[in-house]
Amino acid sequence: MTSLSKTACLAAGGIGAWWVLRRLRQSNFHFQDKVVLVTGGSRGLGLVLSRQLAREGARLALCARDSDELQAASHDLAQYGSAPFISACDVGDAQQVQRFINEVESCLGPIDVLVNNAIIQVGPLSTMTRQDFEEALATTFWGAYNTVEAVLPSMKQRRQGRIVNISSIGGKISVPHLLPYCVSKFALAGYSQGLRAELANNGITVTTVYPGLMRTGSPRNATFKGQHRAEYAWFSISDSLPLLTISAEHAARSIVDACRRGDAELLLSLPTKLAVKINALFPETTDWLLSLANRLLPRPQGAGPEQFQGKDSFSSWSPSALTTLTERAARRNNETLPANP
Repeated sequence: MTSLSKTACLAAGGIGAWWVLRRLRQSNFHFQDKVVLVTGGSRGLGLVLSRQLAREGARLALCARDSDELQAASHDLAQYGSAPFISACDVGDAQQVQRFINEVESCLGPIDVLVNNAIIQVGPLSTMTRQDFEEALATTFWGAYNTVEAVLPSMKQRRQGRIVNISSIGGKISVPHLLPYCVSKFALAGYSQGLRAELANNGITVTTVYPGLMRTGSPRNATFKGQHRAEYAWFSISDSLPLLTISAEHAARSIVDACRRGDAELLLSLPTKLAVKINALFPETTDWLLSLANRLLPRPQGAGPEQFQGKDSFSSWSPSALTTLTERAARRNNETLPANP
């Protein structure tokens, strides 16, 4: 064996040993008595994640825009032995975020785990305005940026911490009628991947999550433009299909486990994994399929700022027997509260 070969073998062995030791250290992570902040934690996936974390003994802090929804989430989590710190906060506002983080740290102590979770908007491109893109980026990307910036000083000082950024299949493949959402999720995915590399030496682990369709009940509180009733119907029906979707509970368990292990990324559901692989190997095929899907979606109608929540977009198609699973999830996951006047 040449000296070059020996050097290569030693280097490979050293890298392998480092990787094994790192994985062993990461697998020992637990959530008992850890301070965990979940943004968008009042309903949907954020609430289901909070339940899972409460079962594991985490000390929770939740923020969302709606105080009533946060109160309902707090009552829900009491069933799991948790009394979360809650506060209304717009994560797109850096000052509000910093104030919220200061309150959490004063009440519960330094934040050990940050989970960034956001919203969705549906409609054809011709109905979307610059403001729609700016709002999606403000919540999904800048919201995550604001919370990360606020927790990093303490995490760096303690040389430990975990960050989970929930992107989407829309952060890997841009889907028709979800363009502002996908743009913001792509931005979050790029930020999150680079963040992991930059923070590794500080003892901070960043995990990026790419869910596909999940039965969270969230379509009721998503926003829709164009033919909003037709848009809500296709989206909520798609969100209910058993073979193409996963339950929010399964997703939450997988996300918590990925955070525990310190995984770089998590692709949720078999359809999501297959779609990402097909796109990587056959991008022209993906493009053709997406173009076909776009032709089957509701035609554009109207333009400008007018938008509607899912709960204001009901039709004979949805809610219906076709959306049974999504409706059950909505009732279970705090998605059915009446809107504030």
